[in-house]
Amino acid sequence: MIEEILPSLYVIRVPLPQSPLKVINSYVIKNRRESLIVDTGQNREECMSALSSGLKELDVDLNQADFFITHLHADHLGLVSSLAKETSTIYFNQPDANVVQSPSTWKENDSFALTHGFPEDEFLQAIENHPGQRYSSRTHLEFDILKEGDTVGINNYSFKCIETPGHTRGHMCLYEPDKKIFISGDHILNDITPNISLWSEDKNALDDYLNSLDKVYSYEVELVLPGHRGTFQNFKGRIQELKHHHRARANEVLAILEAGSRNTFQVASQMTWDVDYKSWEQFPPHQKWFAFGEAFAHLKYLEERGETRRDIQDHKVVFSLK
Repeated sequence: MIEEILPSLYVIRVPLPQSPLKVINSYVIKNRRESLIVDTGQNREECMSALSSGLKELDVDLNQADFFITHLHADHLGLVSSLAKETSTIYFNQPDANVVQSPSTWKENDSFALTHGFPEDEFLQAIENHPGQRYSSRTHLEFDILKEGDTVGINNYSFKCIETPGHTRGHMCLYEPDKKIFISGDHILNDITPNISLWSEDKNALDDYLNSLDKVYSYEVELVLPGHRGTFQNFKGRIQELKHHHRARANEVLAILEAGSRNTFQVASQMTWDVDYKSWEQFPPHQKWFAFGEAFAHLKYLEERGETRRDIQDHKVVFSLK
């Protein structure tokens, strides 16, 4: 499905089979010959077929197309290696590039998962079936690294790069101040909440995310172009809703800990999740892994705010109210 949003700016809605996200929005900005494609879809046939068909309909010449990828997740980055030509530039951010280009990214999660209570057998299944593992790029990618304040221009659009860590360490949005357009990737979504997860001890993803929301709050934005679902206009209102959501989630975690110490896996199993499963036991391992990451992001946030403490019980990290 293709929609012209503004003159020379289109969205191709690329399906994500078996995903609750349903589609990824791939934005295409054109001039007479050149094109800029923002995000691509997963590295799988269903995405390739839909995006290729849309690009053909828009008369995009991939030999004269560049790519801007908002962040490392496979539904945004995965297909770019199959589309980019030798003449293409792939714009990306450095923190996410470090993860993508690290050969040990997935292995580093092993000890962390076990220390925080994730069962080993389910962890192995979760990683094996993780969409980021199954549908990522299969070739080495060369990136043109962009930083805060850099600009990407095409036609009569001049986008400013905005670093918005949280959803990933290097997540980057594009802001067009003259036209008041904000391409938000997965930083700000309208009718669903971006997943804020953490699988390491060296960051505080939720704190980063909330700070990134505050950072862009004052921007004059009339139209938000998100990575998933529809475009929307209520920029400031949606930011306030997202901040309220995460405070409510943090309070839920505190309520769980009122009953006593819990490891991260146990906390995740008692949180409420908007999914089509009747119980935690029915969650597939990779869905448990997503929930586990979100639970730890909130636990880490609360710990650094001094609202929880951690101890070691039976060689596992447990959290309790402080």
